[in-house]
Amino acid sequence: MLNFKNVSLRRGTQMLFSNTSFTIHKGQKAGLTGANGVGKSSLFAMVRGELHADEGDFELPTNLEIAHVAQETPALDSSALDYVTDGDSELRRLQQQLTLAENADDGIKQAELHGALEHIEGYTAEIRASRLMSGLGFSKIQQQNPVTSFSGGWRMRLNLAQALMCRSDILLLDEPTNHLDLDAVIWLQEWLLKYPGTLLLISHDRDFLDTIATHIVHIEQQQAIIYSGNYSAFERMRAEKLAQQQSAYERQQREITHIQSFITRFKAKASKAKQAQSRIKSLEKMELIAQAHVDSPFNFSFPTPQKLPNPLLQLENATLGYGDNIIIADASLSISPGDRIGLLGPNGAGKSTLIKVLAAESTLLSGELSGSEYLKIGYFAQHQLEQLRLDESPLWHLQQLDKQATEKELRNFLGGFDFKGDKVLEQVEPFSGGEKARLVLALLVYQNPNLLLLDEPTNHLDLEMRHALGIALQDYQGALLVVSHDRHLLRSVTDNFLLVANGKLEAFEGDLDDYRLWLATEKKLAQEEGINTSPEVPLISRKDLRKQEALRRKQRQPLTDAVKKAEQDLDHYHQCQQDLEEQLADPTLYEESEKERLKKLLTEKKSIDTALEQAEEAWMNAEEKLALVE
Repeated sequence: MLNFKNVSLRRGTQMLFSNTSFTIHKGQKAGLTGANGVGKSSLFAMVRGELHADEGDFELPTNLEIAHVAQETPALDSSALDYVTDGDSELRRLQQQLTLAENADDGIKQAELHGALEHIEGYTAEIRASRLMSGLGFSKIQQQNPVTSFSGGWRMRLNLAQALMCRSDILLLDEPTNHLDLDAVIWLQEWLLKYPGTLLLISHDRDFLDTIATHIVHIEQQQAIIYSGNYSAFERMRAEKLAQQQSAYERQQREITHIQSFITRFKAKASKAKQAQSRIKSLEKMELIAQAHVDSPFNFSFPTPQKLPNPLLQLENATLGYGDNIIIADASLSISPGDRIGLLGPNGAGKSTLIKVLAAESTLLSGELSGSEYLKIGYFAQHQLEQLRLDESPLWHLQQLDKQATEKELRNFLGGFDFKGDKVLEQVEPFSGGEKARLVLALLVYQNPNLLLLDEPTNHLDLEMRHALGIALQDYQGALLVVSHDRHLLRSVTDNFLLVANGKLEAFEGDLDDYRLWLATEKKLAQEEGINTSPEVPLISRKDLRKQEALRRKQRQPLTDAVKKAEQDLDHYHQCQQDLEEQLADPTLYEESEKERLKKLLTEKKSIDTALEQAEEAWMNAEEKLALVE
């Protein structure tokens, strides 16, 4: 049981939540929601004992095993499978003790330890670890590769697998789907539904929360409130609560207006002065009800495209791939105005390759790609975040698209993407990944395309921005083709699906539930036939695959070094930040005599926070560049 009693928590001088009370019971699965920066990750840090409440009490039973996903991965030469198996700390402890007993030739101790290993299913640990990795998209070959051979995104999958391997009482997952494709998201969802412990989950994936969560803890306006049910149930209850609050607010405002009118009319009259004074005291004692509001700062839409030729784009008898490696063969596709297509298929099967070809960012091996003379493509992919000018502002980026527009017009447009006030003039470099993604989307919307090609557009976006994007896409008048692991987005903005799998592009007759069943059938067939159909293994021989992997390792080395350098910088600034926060947590620091020291520490803290954000962006850019050669 996790029990929060009148808890208040600050980070530095910022109040995250105050006087908060709620309880999460054993076995419950709670989703944590709220805008970025409200304190979700800080609440996780409290559970792990890394932060302590400024006021109130947080109670957690002793001797519980708490698992979480590490944010960093050590540069190990051991296999990925061994690294994941390390997640079972008790297994490793018993194995070490068994080695010592064998070296000491202590038969009794050995027998005791073998019994303990059997009790915790230690002899099947490697099989369990392999299944976890397979579910998260690792092929059998990849499982034996050293940890150092994986890029940042795949290392996060390793860390997730290691956390799942831990036989934990409490599992903390912070955005676990960010680095996963749809197949892995579906697998993880099924695994978590069977997880017997207590789960705390931070996620911006509505379908994921809807399927898994039994409770929602929503943090808003410095308050954390728990709701029973999944995310959809929370939205309904919150909407009802806001409606009731707004009704009470309006009723109170009418009462205040009436009282104020009475005071204004009669306070100068002797016969009514006493009654007027009574009304004044009544107003002073009145506990004001806040006007209800939802925290979404986003408000934008796609304009109607100027021209909608039919067809917009055609692909005929096309072969897609790289060099001699054919990924998709004999593919044909015609896209017309109003088409709303979701692209399904295993990771590595060719979805992103297809979108790059359609966006003219990659060439065909054979076949024909033709577009209308009036075709205007809006293409979104994660690597486009790197193409932003880091030394320029959001306003500058928009001005490059339309030099005739006034600054006021561009400011108003950027405001719909929550770039307001001085934010529109700030340099892009310190922006978070979510802010950069919003800016790229803003630039795309402003250009008024008639065909949208979106490759994982919701990565880094919070729930409110995802919702705003979904609403805008529903009203979009052009054609849409989208790849996403966000099933809610796919359900709400697409009308039909195409499947990229086994070297083919074909229509998928069914919905996302049918796709989940298709995945299960494919996996079962692969197991029965005793073959490895992992999407990470191209349609080439294993000998050629090993040659390609050796070449990739050579290409990756300088990029891997850049990632390691960025990780070292992150470690340094994280430690500096932690040291400063510990100093700021000292109550004596806020005494009058320490005013100058407090001011100095706050200045240092601001500088370190900025440096940390820049280091995080450098790390993200380095790992994304590394991912491009995977």
